[in-house]
Amino acid sequence: MSVRRLAEEQPESFEFTPENLDWAKQQIAKYPEGRAASAVISLLWRGQEQNDGWVSEPMIRCVGDLLGMPYIRVLEVATFYTMFNLAPRGKYLIQVCKTTPCWLRGSDDVTEAVKRKLGVGAGKVTEDGLFSWMEVECLGACCNAPMIQVNDDYYEDLDAAKTEALLDAFARGETPAPGSQIGRRSSEPVGGLTSLTGSAGQNGGDS
Repeated sequence: MSVRRLAEEQPESFEFTPENLDWAKQQIAKYPEGRAASAVISLLWRGQEQNDGWVSEPMIRCVGDLLGMPYIRVLEVATFYTMFNLAPRGKYLIQVCKTTPCWLRGSDDVTEAVKRKLGVGAGKVTEDGLFSWMEVECLGACCNAPMIQVNDDYYEDLDAAKTEALLDAFARGETPAPGSQIGRRSSEPVGGLTSLTGSAGQNGGDS
């Protein structure tokens, strides 16, 4: 996992829209006096949504001022959680899980496929503005490893070829069906169920 830093190029300022500022104040009001910092993740998330999917340095200062937090504390939160993007991103953000279960199941091949297909390094945006990608830690779909997250959706049971096919589909403006890319349901075994396949009575339950 690489060190996470803010983008070198930053906008001059950031302000919440009136609607988002009202929303932010409602979130802050949920916490006792002196505990406004508890809303930091919520405000950063809303700010990221407003700011085309990334957190800027002026946004960090804006959130810090609203919450009465030192800017460095807000920065610590933004750089710790990979859900916060610290630089401009493409229309489709590809997050490649690199934690041990995915690695054991071939996430290196998935990563190389993403690099080869997009032709840009981690954290960079393709020339057409469609894609950017990054490596992240566990996304919680270990049973269906290896997997990637594209924006808000999970794509599981991947290999290099399936990964490239997904990227081709997104490039064509399609939205591939999320979930397992080998057709298995949920997290059941790859070869199908091996137990609990009959009626309740046949499996020792009440008839």
